Amino acid sequence: MNRTTPQQIDLWRQAPSETQRLEFKEAKQQFDFDRLAKYCIALANEGGGHLVLGVADTPPRRIVGSHAFPNPVGTAEKLFQRIGFRVEVEAVEHPAGRIVVFHIPSRPTGTAYHLDGTYLMRSGSHLVPMSEDRLRRIFAEGEPDWLEEASRSGLSGQEVVELLDTQTFFELLKLPYPSDRQGVLDRLAQERLISDMPEGWRLSRLGALLLARRIADFPDISRKAPRVIVYEGDNKLITRIDQASIKGYAVGFESLIEFIMNQLPQNEVVQRAIREEIQLLPQVVIRELVANALIHQEFQERGTSVTVEIYQNRVVISNPGNSIVPLDRLIDGYQSRNERLADLMRRFGICEEKGSGIDRVIDAAEVFQLPAPDFRGDLNRVNVTIHGPMRFDEMDRDDRIRACFQHCALKWVMSSHMTNTSLRERFRLPASRREAISQIIAATIATGQIKPDESVGGSRKYARYLPFWA
Repeated sequence: MNRTTPQQIDLWRQAPSETQRLEFKEAKQQFDFDRLAKYCIALANEGGGHLVLGVADTPPRRIVGSHAFPNPVGTAEKLFQRIGFRVEVEAVEHPAGRIVVFHIPSRPTGTAYHLDGTYLMRSGSHLVPMSEDRLRRIFAEGEPDWLEEASRSGLSGQEVVELLDTQTFFELLKLPYPSDRQGVLDRLAQERLISDMPEGWRLSRLGALLLARRIADFPDISRKAPRVIVYEGDNKLITRIDQASIKGYAVGFESLIEFIMNQLPQNEVVQRAIREEIQLLPQVVIRELVANALIHQEFQERGTSVTVEIYQNRVVISNPGNSIVPLDRLIDGYQSRNERLADLMRRFGICEEKGSGIDRVIDAAEVFQLPAPDFRGDLNRVNVTIHGPMRFDEMDRDDRIRACFQHCALKWVMSSHMTNTSLRERFRLPASRREAISQIIAATIATGQIKPDESVGGSRKYARYLPFWA
């Protein structure tokens, strides 16, 4: 039986936000048993964790105490009969009140739990059915990882260094190039990109995808080369360029970004009476979104790849597969479906630390006065559309609401709060437009994406706002 101390409760309360393994509920008097069963299913499907009753679920997470489930042993037995696995239930006498803790185990590898046929997971404060993509990944656990399987086998050491751009590999790692070929092979083997087999060297798909001199030399991954399509105008009627990347993701990343930037339309602006041409989007936005698409794609989706579509007024970047993280949690959440790929791309300096890439995109959109990026899921693909600079009066209602929500979420992850003033500054509006900003905030609240911060009371002067999941 778990023994949770009041000190452990206080440590949990200090967490900056609820996590995959921790959920707080006030439940002062009672908590619906069917809802409890659903939370146990969802937490187990996410790797197990703790459901804590008697603590406010928003900072500073005041202890309110709970009278729910007065018989922990009986509740545990009833839960087992309902959900089919054991959950330890514990009542903790904290000096500030009674706390009820549910210790929920992780689901077994390759298995997902369901309740009455519905496989559940959490999305913010809500319980939602698992996506088909997420379920497929769970059921495939224990099977060989597609990226770790062999792309080429029975290779000589010379063939390995001819197929891979090993010079750039060492440069990305900021390591001196070895004095002999064996040193190169040893380092590749240390990174588990190749392995020494009795019949010769085995080169993994991950190694080929990252380091290939020519992706076309690997037929099993050739369709995974990122593709850049440039259109005339703002529709798909006339295609000017349709080109797939030649090199692997890591060794060819800089040249891919340079190619994309060279294809972006130029906008003429006047600054201090001087006309100059600027590109449609800043490089930081393209870089982060392309890296994100490469890392988080679903490789099991056959015959499809990361695509960058360039129009006269916007860029659309898409990757195969549904998003593991709910699209409205991309700013504060992180979970990669290709953890080894993500780790190597970070070590190569191609992407930022976990979860910071989308934050940088949103921040850049605000700095460069771009409309808020539009993230959407569509037919087993995730698309993000970002337009060039646009004045406030040119944005439609959806643009403004999306910008309001993203600004609010960005402020929250930066340990700050959105106010009327901060949103007005995001749109570069004078103080005389405060009422227009208030209308946007009210419209965004009406969509359920943000909420007033009740800790500051009802004062309009000091009002501040939180994303719905905060």
